[in-house]
Amino acid sequence: MNTYDDRNWVPEAWWRRLCWLDDHRLALCGDLPRNRADAARQLSEWVDAGVTHIVDLRTRYETGDDLEFVAARAPQVTYHWIGIDDDGNARPAAWFDDGVTATLHALTDPDARVVIHCHMGVNRAPSMAAAALMALGEHHLTALDTIRRVRPIAAAIYADDAVAWWLGETGAHQRDVQRALLEVESWHDDNPLDVSWIIDRIDRYHVSLANRRR
Repeated sequence: MNTYDDRNWVPEAWWRRLCWLDDHRLALCGDLPRNRADAARQLSEWVDAGVTHIVDLRTRYETGDDLEFVAARAPQVTYHWIGIDDDGNARPAAWFDDGVTATLHALTDPDARVVIHCHMGVNRAPSMAAAALMALGEHHLTALDTIRRVRPIAAAIYADDAVAWWLGETGAHQRDVQRALLEVESWHDDNPLDVSWIIDRIDRYHVSLANRRR
């Protein structure tokens, strides 16, 4: 697995890029722009790509009027809001329950395509996607490899919570849970990302966009 700490890539170019997770009809992305003209263009791109469901993991403060905006612009798209702060604390099992249930229920329709997003698509969305991939039958390390391969800025810092949730759902022995958590920790050690630098680059780009529109 390649690492991306050499600074020879551009995190902001991945921010709002739709990243499909192989054959699962699942995509990761950042959020819709606050500028409504830009948001309309991005939403149109999602619809053109076949997106039928949005799973939004941001807080109410972050979402703004996106729920109403999507309902007005693309009423055929189902919008699930399952918000939580990106504060570094453990993710509760109920959050994964809600996000994975919404995702898997959508995918019962063979024509459905789901985009899972938070603000930047760095932590919350990749972690939820890992939980969904495990529920779809992937091994936790395969899920993390897939997510990082298609979205290089995906840190998925809550992947350990996702693994603990899924193994709890399957009734795994505590010994197996601890082994899996150690594997996730080793995966992060072997595939490091400078998350602070990524977030800073995207934040700076975000500010520069806002300033250019004034």
